[in-house]
Amino acid sequence: MDTSRTLVVLGLLASLGATPLAGQPTAAPADETAAAVAAADENAAGVAAADQIALGGDMLDRAALIRAVLERNPGVAAARQAWAAARERIRQAESLDDPMARYGLAPLSIASDDVRFGQQLEVAQRLPYPGTLRLRGEIAAAEAAAAEQEVEQVRLRLATMASLLYDDYYLASRALAINAEHLRLLEGFQRVATGRYAAGLAAQQEPIQAEVEAAHLLHLEVVLETARRTLAAQLNALLHRPPRAPLPPPPADPGLPPPPEETGGVDPETLSAARPELAAQRAKIAARRTAVALEKLDFHPDFEVMASYNSMWDMPEHQWMLGVGINLPIRRQRIRAAVAAAEARLASAESELARLEDEVRAEVEVAAENLREALHIVHLYRNRVLPAARDQVAAARAGFETGAASMLALIDAERSLRTAELNHYEALADSFSRRAELDRALGRLPFAATAPPASPPTASDETETER
Repeated sequence: MDTSRTLVVLGLLASLGATPLAGQPTAAPADETAAAVAAADENAAGVAAADQIALGGDMLDRAALIRAVLERNPGVAAARQAWAAARERIRQAESLDDPMARYGLAPLSIASDDVRFGQQLEVAQRLPYPGTLRLRGEIAAAEAAAAEQEVEQVRLRLATMASLLYDDYYLASRALAINAEHLRLLEGFQRVATGRYAAGLAAQQEPIQAEVEAAHLLHLEVVLETARRTLAAQLNALLHRPPRAPLPPPPADPGLPPPPEETGGVDPETLSAARPELAAQRAKIAARRTAVALEKLDFHPDFEVMASYNSMWDMPEHQWMLGVGINLPIRRQRIRAAVAAAEARLASAESELARLEDEVRAEVEVAAENLREALHIVHLYRNRVLPAARDQVAAARAGFETGAASMLALIDAERSLRTAELNHYEALADSFSRRAELDRALGRLPFAATAPPASPPTASDETETER
């Protein structure tokens, strides 16, 4: 997103150098290319008409965009399916192993007339030490809880990405509007300069200077429109739509984002519960703590019960057998090593949680400071820079019309105003991006965009995912 925003800003500022366009290649697409683009646009429009999404009506609404991304993006469905798989592993872990059945026969007895047919059947069931299945189920449940938090991580990441792309899309749209406004302004300057030249009050180069500057803006319009289309394609990718599906424009005045809260007193427990990666790490710690207890159960024997029938015993009382078996956990060194390894993995997970908590607290504080700085820059441009730049253009135009100033001075004033307006909108977009980053650091969807909570997929979801 930062790259797209930089391209938009640099593209508009590139015109401020007023370098000649001579020698530069011109974009003149072939007729077949234009036809292909038009056909793609028509096809995308048809797909969009059949695929209605609530994006805010005539203007693209940020919260509506985020909700649509969370509802439609395949990444969320993939994470939910992984969570569903983890939940099913709980029942697998709590179940006994399948019983073993064995059958044998005496092949020489098959065709013998002297002895009866000899066969043997045995069924055995392995029974782990009491408590083993419960601990296995607790480990699987903790891993499922971690998988649930991974769904929340995906949702939070996609929501933040959608919000940041929205800011870049807004900036590209405003840059196009600024470019069009200043093109009209330069055309007005050119008309005045042409009239003054016709009256013998100005040199011939003055209307030419205005024409050259206007030509730069016409070229820049193509660059900015390409940037806007690129960002629209990225947003459509998040929405699981065709790249050329139409998107409504963003509002011209989005207001200001909410200022940062006082973050110095954020409760670590509250933050741990809000940030999905911290909650997932706590679930992993619970799983590894249970794994230590499970490894210690290997010091105790497992059991096996069996029943068999053997037709080769003469006495019927001996043909049926019941039995029990146990394993002998005499390799204590191996078991102690397994317990030590499980304890080391637990300590590693606890240390990782402490590192993540420190990182998240710092991330919250940095995001809040960045938002404060961005809002300060917006107010500075609105209250001081923009009024001064507009006054400078008005003074330069008045001076040019009276012959007290040159066209070059007027164009320089127009460039300064254009730069100030673009920087103002860049700062405004940046303030919304900083707010989204602060919301993400606090474990919230950007700008409190409401979306249905994550839930395991159902059978009907598979059809929706395929669609």
